[in-house]
Amino acid sequence: MIPGLNPQRDFSPTMKPILFLAACVVLVLFWPLALLLLIVIPILWLITLPFRLVFISVEAGLRLVRALLFLPARILGG
Repeated sequence: MIPGLNPQRDFSPTMKPILFLAACVVLVLFWPLALLLLIVIPILWLITLPFRLVFISVEAGLRLVRALLFLPARILGG
């Protein structure tokens, strides 16, 4: 996983200015690419949204199974 690009967490305070400066450079030097990305990124986000929801559901189910498997050890004081 790339540091700072975790979908479950916001960008770190040190990463935000770097991303802003990178966006400014892209806007000045490659403005057609920047305009294209302004259209494409929300579409890609919408396409990947169902996969994120499935991931969240599967993760919750696996955590429930893990909690049930470790329940006897927790009750017995392990």
